[in-house]
Amino acid sequence: MNAAKNHDMTTAATQFGGLFVPLVTPFTDRGDLDARALEDLAHRVLDAGAAGLVALGTTAETPALTSAERAAILDTCARVCRERSVPLIAGAGSNDTRHSAAALSQLGAWPEISAALVVVPYYSRPGEDGVLAHFRALAPDSPVPLIIYNIPYRTGQQVSWRAMRQLALLPGVAGTKHAAGGIDRDTMAMMAEAPAGFAVLAGDDLYAPVLLALGAPGAIMASANVCTAGFAALIAAWRAGDAAVARPLGHRLTGLAEALFAEPNPTVIKGVLHRQGHIASPAVRLPLLPARPQSVDAAVEAALAAASSASSVPA
Repeated sequence: MNAAKNHDMTTAATQFGGLFVPLVTPFTDRGDLDARALEDLAHRVLDAGAAGLVALGTTAETPALTSAERAAILDTCARVCRERSVPLIAGAGSNDTRHSAAALSQLGAWPEISAALVVVPYYSRPGEDGVLAHFRALAPDSPVPLIIYNIPYRTGQQVSWRAMRQLALLPGVAGTKHAAGGIDRDTMAMMAEAPAGFAVLAGDDLYAPVLLALGAPGAIMASANVCTAGFAALIAAWRAGDAAVARPLGHRLTGLAEALFAEPNPTVIKGVLHRQGHIASPAVRLPLLPARPQSVDAAVEAALAAASSASSVPA
């Protein structure tokens, strides 16, 4: 993977097109990291059509992991991406600029990493000027391009298209994971005006089909840990302009996403993966609690329906 500082930003929409799966972190029955299950999951989603992987995202329960576990996860995902010749996006950064810069610098130890997923500063709510200053400080020295994770319902910080457009023009910014909780005026303006080389990746599973229909080249979707082939087919259909295939498939997959997010992410996803035999335990770490059986039941049923719908899509 090309993670050099002279990364050609005009290729961002191509390199980060398609489906990227933010992997869960499997734990053993004793609560330890299950690196073997993680490696199996990585190969499984790539076999099912994912274009690349995301390590250490929200879905990975990253705040609850030790530094040693985070390094082990990057080792595993980097090895798989090297073997499969696919891009790896790694989550890094926090609401503190100095700590974020230090976390980004450490990613240089894994040459397979193609980009860093860096969240908009949360909790402190620095305002748009503070957000701009944060990323202007990070981008020049990062060993890999940045994908800005815009998720205001988690961060408490709104980022308008006026501000994001300024970030989009920064050298070293490859795109954004857009999870605004809906399709608002700023989203519409961004899809109409995004500069070449700035990849807008759908990041809100419930609204991803709409953003793909508006022209997003790809998506980072937690729900794609389940029914990966269906989400890959959805993205491929919209990229091909095949609305007749994409619309009904998107409706069915939105139902699956809704079921998988019935409780805090990734609790239901882990419950489904455990039911399907892909991970040894559905365990999550506090403050998360395991999903209720009825939520997992509903998601398993939705996954079966989505898989049936996806299997009817022409290859």
